[in-house]
Amino acid sequence: MLDIKQIRENPQLVQERLNSRSGKYDIEPILQLDRQQRQLEGTRSQLQARSNEIGKIVGQKLKSGIDAQDPEIQVLRDEGNSVKARLSELEPQEKDLKAEIAQLVLALPNLPSDSTPIGKSEEDNVEVRRWGDEYIPQNPNILPHWEIGEKLGIINVERAVKIAQSRFVTLIGAGAALERALIQFMLSIHTQQAGYVEVSPPLLVNTDSLTGTGQLPKFAEESFKCADDDLWLIPTAEVPLTNLYRGEIIAAEDLPIYYCAYTPCFRREAGSYGRDMRGLIRLHQFNKVELVKFVQPSSSFDELEKLVGNAEAILQALQLPYRVVNLSTGDLGFSSTKTYDLEVWLPSSGKYREISSCSNIIDFQARRADIRFKEVGKKGTQFVHTLNGSGLAVGRTMAAILENYQQADGTVRIPEALQPYFGQEVL
Repeated sequence: MLDIKQIRENPQLVQERLNSRSGKYDIEPILQLDRQQRQLEGTRSQLQARSNEIGKIVGQKLKSGIDAQDPEIQVLRDEGNSVKARLSELEPQEKDLKAEIAQLVLALPNLPSDSTPIGKSEEDNVEVRRWGDEYIPQNPNILPHWEIGEKLGIINVERAVKIAQSRFVTLIGAGAALERALIQFMLSIHTQQAGYVEVSPPLLVNTDSLTGTGQLPKFAEESFKCADDDLWLIPTAEVPLTNLYRGEIIAAEDLPIYYCAYTPCFRREAGSYGRDMRGLIRLHQFNKVELVKFVQPSSSFDELEKLVGNAEAILQALQLPYRVVNLSTGDLGFSSTKTYDLEVWLPSSGKYREISSCSNIIDFQARRADIRFKEVGKKGTQFVHTLNGSGLAVGRTMAAILENYQQADGTVRIPEALQPYFGQEVL
């Protein structure tokens, strides 16, 4: 959530930053309501001060011996009653205005950072670097991952559709084992080498949690909601991990905090129908290892670079070719101020495809979820900065392995680093 003070004091800058994003956002209604609310607040403060003054004067007169029925005291009491009646009218009006402002501000995305490229769409994303060109396979007859998976008997779509509907898959035998090995491999690297603490969070979260991380109210149609409860299936472990500290004050000496979690993720993928209908790229249910950080504001952009490095470490260990892309303002996620996408090479299509998205959210989620930190010896509290990233999307990693490690005889070689977790060298 944006700071209303920032909107009030720098309206032109805020509007310009919002205009650089995709979509249309207008802060003028917020500014108008804010002016009304502050005017009401000023009037209410004056009336409250007068009410307090009247009470003090009446008390002093009574203490001095003046009779309570004295006309002068009665006039003061009548004025006091009138002031209180006016206050009782203004307070709900001000409360309603604040609620209306809050709803409008909740609909605004984060402001892009100064280092986020200006652009209208993903076409304007800026490639930062590539890694692993030497590992790009030269075999011209590589099958798409869903075809080689079907031939090996490890991916079955038909039975998943029978059980559920389209955009679900069933992994069988070595397919299920390979996914489990990838999850264990990723968690081991993140916890043992990068200092993350593993968490196993709930897969169902309440409305406050989704609001805190920015999925609600704007993206309700993207999520699966339980009809009879205030519970939603998580779209990513970012939601429960970030909300672990909702409404809390963290001691500054406890920062930074690094968490990682493997969870299934559930997304409607509204608006994406017709895209990636086959394979493991775009599903309603998929597994992911998520990385979340709580850090001090002064270090959040440095922490973003480290976060990207943590995700890259998995791809490098698996020797999967990839590139790092700095997303433009037109392709930036709702809550992010700056995002790097890691895109892995899929040889069957001859394209790089997103496998991780690493974002600095700065104080946007912390304001929504009221997550603060306090430094010893300093008055007051500050909002923490939060970051999140995929480390990695497991299904997409599996797809990349099936394609990049595919052999001419139809087998798939298992990356050397993964073999101890999987237990065999070839699929």
